[in-house]
Amino acid sequence: MSTTDTRPPARRTPTGAAQRVVPVIERFLGGALPVRLRMWDGSEAGPFDAPTVHVRTRRALRRLLWQPGELGLAEAYITGDIDLDADLGDGLRAVRRAVRERGLTAPAPTVADRIGAAGLALRLGAVGPRPPVPAARAGLRGALHSKARDRAAISHHYDLSNAFYALLLDETMAYSCGYWTGDGADYGSADAQRDKLELICRKLGLEPGARLLDIGCGWGSLTLYAAERHGVHVTAVTLAAEQAAYVRRQVAERGLDDLVEVLNIDYRDIPGRPGTRGAYDAVSTVEMGEHVGDAEYPAFTAILHDALRPRGRALVQQMSRGANAPGGGAFIESYIAPDMHMRPVGETVSLLEGAGFEVRDVESLREHYVLTVEAWRRTLEERWAEFTALVGEETARVWRLYLVGGALAFEERRMGVDQILSVRPDAVGSAAMPPTRRDWYAPARPGEER
Repeated sequence: MSTTDTRPPARRTPTGAAQRVVPVIERFLGGALPVRLRMWDGSEAGPFDAPTVHVRTRRALRRLLWQPGELGLAEAYITGDIDLDADLGDGLRAVRRAVRERGLTAPAPTVADRIGAAGLALRLGAVGPRPPVPAARAGLRGALHSKARDRAAISHHYDLSNAFYALLLDETMAYSCGYWTGDGADYGSADAQRDKLELICRKLGLEPGARLLDIGCGWGSLTLYAAERHGVHVTAVTLAAEQAAYVRRQVAERGLDDLVEVLNIDYRDIPGRPGTRGAYDAVSTVEMGEHVGDAEYPAFTAILHDALRPRGRALVQQMSRGANAPGGGAFIESYIAPDMHMRPVGETVSLLEGAGFEVRDVESLREHYVLTVEAWRRTLEERWAEFTALVGEETARVWRLYLVGGALAFEERRMGVDQILSVRPDAVGSAAMPPTRRDWYAPARPGEER
């Protein structure tokens, strides 16, 4: 009788990098992997119906060993050591949904976990010196929110180049949340920004001859709009040199020299200028308060209050975060807005009241920011080659990750943005505010543009 075994040979369990890495990841993650993983050696593991994360190099694992968590992952993406096979926004959204639905909660890694991960990295040839930090990462020095450090932080973000922001933004050059009053094919980002600017002017009650202090004026969208459309005298303040130069050119080109003064100074230097105290009918600060700092914010609100005449109004448009939800995070604070601080909107209201303001209106624009950031992201993707030629592949990938992650944070209510209108009452408590909000939202009168 023949002793030959005619059974088919047993399939060998694949032992590629993916199969060796996944158990370690799932241990750190606290549950099953929510994505499919494809490694540099071609091996794959994870659910077939999930976005695929490509780990293109061993250096990606080395980055995570040296910098575990959000920042290590972000830097691996920025450098191209990892990538996604789907749209980045769709991929991140799917991952977050899977984590939420599965209730994954990463346990604190033990010493044994760390030793095991290091041993695996050694066997995969991923151990080595710390990979170089991407050049786009901020490297600030000095005391937190000192004038010198704040200038460096603002320069890191806003002095990237006027050409970059001109490519990213619409013709208004407004780098803040728009106010989307339409949704047709003929209504776009520039329309939403102009509607936002008009809404701010109406809330502030601006009339010809009024004096407006615009703190953190950016590229002058509100400054120029208020001067051109409402005949307002504007003092525009920015700490970014590139922004100040741009606004000054626009003022000269539009013939607004008699209406607009541009100051390239720190907001803390405003009170030292002659004639500042109580000189303004209105003060605006649009998405600048996030850069002020937590300990410094009471002094900031005092500057807003003291610059106003009695019955003068202040409009603060500012990003916020949930009480227990992260706002900026390690990536944004390292690459986009160093030293930024956000708080729940109620805390900002309390700080304004503490400075002597009466808060009269709070309007959330959270969903509007999803639309605004998505418009910027579409521009980035559609003109990708121009962006990479201008600032390089790594910086372009920083901005892709920033815009995609930002839109998702507003969509999921981890971040918000609000317009807070306050008034400085006079000595007898009069605010001289309109009895209703009707005029803020009324259509433009015949012959007027919105």
